[in-house]
Amino acid sequence: MSQRIVLLHATPVAVEPVQDAFRRLWPEAEIVNLLDDGLTIDRDKSAELSPELSARFVRLGQYGAEMDTDGLLITCSAFGPAIDALERELPIPVLRPNEAMFSSALEKGTRIGMLATFAPAVVTMEAEFETFRARAGSDAVLETVIVPDAIAALRRGDAEKHNRLVGEYAPQLKHCDVIMLAHFSTSRARAAVEAAVDVPVLAAPDAAVLRMRALVNA
Repeated sequence: MSQRIVLLHATPVAVEPVQDAFRRLWPEAEIVNLLDDGLTIDRDKSAELSPELSARFVRLGQYGAEMDTDGLLITCSAFGPAIDALERELPIPVLRPNEAMFSSALEKGTRIGMLATFAPAVVTMEAEFETFRARAGSDAVLETVIVPDAIAALRRGDAEKHNRLVGEYAPQLKHCDVIMLAHFSTSRARAAVEAAVDVPVLAAPDAAVLRMRALVNA
């Protein structure tokens, strides 16, 4: 019997990249998509994650876990404290969107760059990176560049403009040992970034799928 993985989405632009990663890397998995794009809409209205919004996110994760689920994969990086709560409460693997990518980046050097398009997620992501860095005993330094207007273009359906903008900002991190594409949605710009810089480029969906497969088959 194939394992069931519930994907918890807070924005529709994250859906296709991770589905593509599953098709390529773990086609046997049974995928269930849960989407509440109101979470990202409301998250964008405040610099801080409110207790009320965190509780909404946790309830969605709990609902997903009730589906005879083998693992819960979060695809949005702006809800760190809520993911903490799900990790504490649920008996199944709960995987953060960037956990596997962070680990891969730390293996490649100490100058880590990150291209982000959704500014409210950056504080949470930088805090999570610091946790992984300390756990790994690394002295790596993270440098983040936020690409304006890219996520708005993607939400309008203009993936070409999104990719072009992300690629245009990539040279600001060309001095790094590795560049991470911060969000699942940003992964579609990987080719544009690789064309603009001569350093390794990491995308979250592939790393997350491989990590989740390892967790549920352990």
